[in-house]
Amino acid sequence: MPSKTDWTKAIQPLLKKYKKTKHPLDYKNIYQLLVMVVLSAQDSDRNINSIAPKLFDAYPNMKTLSRASEETLFPFISKVRNFANKAAWLIEIARAIKQDKNIPLTHEGLTSLKGIGSKSANVILREAGKPAEGVIVDLHVVRVAPRLGIATGTDPKKIEKQIKEILPQKYWDAGMAMSFHGREICRPQPKCEICLLRSVCAYYKANK
Repeated sequence: MPSKTDWTKAIQPLLKKYKKTKHPLDYKNIYQLLVMVVLSAQDSDRNINSIAPKLFDAYPNMKTLSRASEETLFPFISKVRNFANKAAWLIEIARAIKQDKNIPLTHEGLTSLKGIGSKSANVILREAGKPAEGVIVDLHVVRVAPRLGIATGTDPKKIEKQIKEILPQKYWDAGMAMSFHGREICRPQPKCEICLLRSVCAYYKANK
C-alpha cells in the first residue's frame, strides 16, 4: 500500500513549481499538439519537435491533413517510431474531425480517436487549459511515483488509479508535475540533494 503521507498537502510544492510549465512538445496550437502527441508514443519529444516544422508547413491544419495519403505523409514522419501506423491514425483522425474547431476537448471524445489513449488525452486537456479528467502517467511518473511512495508498482493504469484515489481531482495535474520532476530532478540517477520532496520521499528516507 502507498504510504500514510498526506499527499494532498505534500504534493503542493511540486504543483506550484510546475503549474505554468508548458509540455516539452513544441506545439503552436491544439491541432499541432494533437498530431505531435500521436507521433510521440514510444518516441522522444525531442525527435518529434525536430520533424514537426516541415510537417506543419506541409499540413498546417486538419483540413489539409484530411487530404493527405499515407504515402504523402511518410517523407515527413519516416524518422518517427511506428510511423506507418501513426500515418494511418492521423489521416483517420483528420478525416473524422475535418477542421481544427471540431477537435473534441473531453477525455471521452479524445480517446475515441485512433492512436489517442488516456495519457495522450490527459496531456491535450491539460495544455488546452481544461480541468483534469485523469492523471498523466508517463515513463517518468512510473519511476517517480513509486519512489515518492504516492503509488506502487509499474503499471501506468494502476498508478493512475492510486493517485486519483489519493488526491482530489483539482490536484490531478500532479501527474504532469511528477513528469517534469522526473525529467529534471528525479532522474534514473536522482538529484536528491536538490529535491523539493525529499522530506516526504520514501526512496530518500530508505537511501539517505
